[in-house]
Amino acid sequence: MRLAALTRAYRRRAPGEPRAIGYLYILPALIVYAVFLLYPFGQSVWLSFVHWDGLTVATPAGFDNYRALFSDPSLRAPFLHALLLLVFYAALPVAIGLLLAAVMSRARVRGMTFFRTVLFLPQVLALIVVGVAWRSILAPDGLLNDVLRAVGLGGLARPWLGDYTWALPAVGVVGTWVGTGLCMVLFLAGAQRIPRELYEAARMDGAGPLREFRTVTLPGLRPQIAVALTLTIVAGLRNFDLIYITTSGGPGNATSVPAYEVYHRAFETNQVGSAAAVGVALTVLIFVLTVTVSRLVEGRRA
Repeated sequence: MRLAALTRAYRRRAPGEPRAIGYLYILPALIVYAVFLLYPFGQSVWLSFVHWDGLTVATPAGFDNYRALFSDPSLRAPFLHALLLLVFYAALPVAIGLLLAAVMSRARVRGMTFFRTVLFLPQVLALIVVGVAWRSILAPDGLLNDVLRAVGLGGLARPWLGDYTWALPAVGVVGTWVGTGLCMVLFLAGAQRIPRELYEAARMDGAGPLREFRTVTLPGLRPQIAVALTLTIVAGLRNFDLIYITTSGGPGNATSVPAYEVYHRAFETNQVGSAAAVGVALTVLIFVLTVTVSRLVEGRRA
């Protein structure tokens, strides 16, 4: 009986070193994580419940800063803009990346490595550089308008980043250009792990390219799709660099997003409590969306 009890106790223990030793291994990283992430986040949560201009004594605000997120149009708009930008930052890069990966995995064309490198290049560039370059391209006298005039479409030329209607989609297109290469590389790596036998079996069943993609490639790329969606959603919601460099939230607040609104309120209008509330709400939104994407993929895989 005693031997059986010892055996059961041994099986319940994790293999390897005692669990306390494992915690000691991760303690240095946990301390750094707590000091540089958890503590500042806790401070932000506290600031979100006060009115403070950064200089005078803070006064309690209760939930006023959070209620303003729903009642103040100037605070609602950045979140709506961010959700719209997810179409450009997440949905389009994933869709285009899937299309490019499907074509490249089937085609045998000379120079394909160079083509992949060019598409992935935006990931290597700093977003500040990307923003400066695209601001020049989309300027009223920039390259895009020059090309439109050269091909007889001068009527379509406009100040893209200064137009209330087109400024947000213009910034979104830049996000699509940046994110497509990353998605394509992820999907190409995932496609190489799909067994060739599955494609051969699909062809023997008479499957064409579209059916082969739908029944073999797409299911095999679910983990990579989850990773790509997570990375692009986080990048889209945290978008600050491109907005700051290209439009600074303008014209008006047509391109303002939560990350830029945090900067604007905290450092330009001295509404630190409101800025903290926007930052906390943005963190919660990112967490909810990324967990939802992960759960959906895990559910399908199950």
